[in-house]
Amino acid sequence: MNAAAENEESGGVQSPVGERRTLFGDFGLRPETQRTVTIPDAVRRCRWIAVDLNASDFALFFVAPSAERPRLVPCFDSSYPGMAGITGRIAASDRSGIIGHARASSVPCWWNDVAGCPSSASFAALGWAARVEPLIAGTSGLAFPVHADRGQCGLIVFLGSDIALATEGMFDIHARCFSLFDAVVRIRSGEGAKFPSISKRELECLKLTANGYTSDEIAHVLKLSVHTANQYLTNTAQKLDAVNRTHAVAKALRMGLIE
Repeated sequence: MNAAAENEESGGVQSPVGERRTLFGDFGLRPETQRTVTIPDAVRRCRWIAVDLNASDFALFFVAPSAERPRLVPCFDSSYPGMAGITGRIAASDRSGIIGHARASSVPCWWNDVAGCPSSASFAALGWAARVEPLIAGTSGLAFPVHADRGQCGLIVFLGSDIALATEGMFDIHARCFSLFDAVVRIRSGEGAKFPSISKRELECLKLTANGYTSDEIAHVLKLSVHTANQYLTNTAQKLDAVNRTHAVAKALRMGLIE
């Protein structure tokens, strides 16, 4: 891929002096101009953004397309390849308010539920951002709505009591988030093409496994034999190229196949 094409894929245009200009017009050389082709690459890019913000944690969520039950589906966070408990709490709660905002607007959101933290002054000075209810009580953070082709929508969240960001820097950060999300959408689309389709029954077994059910309990709930329940889980692990059912659950969560 030539430099111009690679720069176009990363969401920017090339300046006459070889610097990268973001969609919002800011110039600067970034390590994420390197091509992002795997989820670990994307995690590194998100970590660079978090470092620039002085954020302690981050997470990237997809907004599930269902209008009846709006929810955030975690893709990865700062504990990758694991997943932090706070990310699960964000995904498990009702987020219809911020999801509706993310679907309709690209305006960043912030919240502060930590008395006297340094982030509060930084957030209060942001001229182009909306204050929202805390995603998690006792935290301070920023959330950037992001969009990509084929109607994909997401939210990139940064947490920390020492986040520092000026209004003029927010446009650059948001452009980098857009570019990152576009790369993740492309990666996930490619990953989806690698795997055979997973049946509804296989996903049901995997979801119950994620909720802590044993094979005997899964068989009882779904009215299956234990042998059949185990076979469904084995099939799913093979289709996801996982070493065991726990690994299959982790992969399915990151891909948004289960919640």
